[in-house]
Amino acid sequence: MVDLIRAYLEQQKYLIIDGGLGTELERRGCNLDDPLWSARLLADNPDMIAAVHSDYLHAGADCLITASYQATFQGLARRGYTPEQVKNLIRSAVTLAKNIVDAFWADPVNRVNRLKPLVAGSVGPYGAFLADRSEYTGKYSISEDELVDFHKERLKTLVSAGPDLLACETLPCFAEARALVRLLEDLDTPPAWFSFSARDGQHINSGEAVRDCAQWLDGKPCVAAIGINCTDPLHVASLVREIRSMTDKPVVVYPNKGRVYNSLTNAWTPKPDLPSFGEMALQWAKHGARLIGGCCRTTPEDIRQLALALKP
Repeated sequence: MVDLIRAYLEQQKYLIIDGGLGTELERRGCNLDDPLWSARLLADNPDMIAAVHSDYLHAGADCLITASYQATFQGLARRGYTPEQVKNLIRSAVTLAKNIVDAFWADPVNRVNRLKPLVAGSVGPYGAFLADRSEYTGKYSISEDELVDFHKERLKTLVSAGPDLLACETLPCFAEARALVRLLEDLDTPPAWFSFSARDGQHINSGEAVRDCAQWLDGKPCVAAIGINCTDPLHVASLVREIRSMTDKPVVVYPNKGRVYNSLTNAWTPKPDLPSFGEMALQWAKHGARLIGGCCRTTPEDIRQLALALKP
């Protein structure tokens, strides 16, 4: 397996990942109050997903993450999709992103001072299928073997669509990472990054130490990068240091915007005195992060700031 991430980083210092997809779709007026979240739009409104993908590329993203985070055989079957329809829908997430990259790259203006953007197939956690926010606790009621069974068909289907990378993301517990590694070791897959959701500067959401997870993943050839996503940005610098203490593999970070929910106004507001996303990205890079982007509530403008800060 070619380590495409290291090959990319050898040619440019950082790889800029895109920003939030589901929350950006909501910002543009899409109603995602649905257990399938953004995956519903793969069937209902793929053009809207394509528009968000395109905007992130024009903002400076080097990598698009597909809209397959919540697209699972089990979740789509509950909505009446046949196994073949599920396969086609999951593959379409990769094809959609690849087509947007190809269209972007066809314009010579977009090739100046950059490499061709990559597509990462999103492998969301079991908790995303449950739609009960357990991806933020890691409190699952199934075993590691059952997690292997849960992820197997979706992972095989994503790989068959030909993404450049796999993004095993928002993992709340060590058991889910181990389950996914078992599958990757049995399949001929592209490089995969593993990113955990974290509760503080040292622990993933299950309470397990991120440094222990990083140490174990460091010994796995199928894991090309290790890091954090869907986490408060104020925890990221500490988490990067913890991970870097246990591995020389590239560190990936794409945290949330850093906002707090006001139950009185039913709105998200910025945390007081929070630096800009670009300013925070410079700190994450200083501590050793090499793949950097945004997760929930980040926008193309945030990614533009980030890209300008890291690749002026």
